[in-house]
Amino acid sequence: MTDSAILDIARQTMFVALQLSAPILVTSLVIGFAISLFQAMTQIQEFTLSFVPKVIGVGVALIVSGNWMLHTLMDFTVDLFDRVPSLLS
Repeated sequence: MTDSAILDIARQTMFVALQLSAPILVTSLVIGFAISLFQAMTQIQEFTLSFVPKVIGVGVALIVSGNWMLHTLMDFTVDLFDRVPSLLS
């Protein structure tokens, strides 16, 4: 197992992790920004006003992108298991 193979696997792992977390993080960021803008304009400082829409939005994002996320993770795992024999030799 060479250094370049380890770095390639690490790079692919970080890229897959970024791909899988992006829909959830972007959804939470957009909803959080919209709610904080609304709270700043109306001066309503209620914690649940920020929390509940984020939970609902993240749930919807998981439902919408969950199938794609599962297939991406499965493809990465299958590719990694296919590379095991070449990494051991």
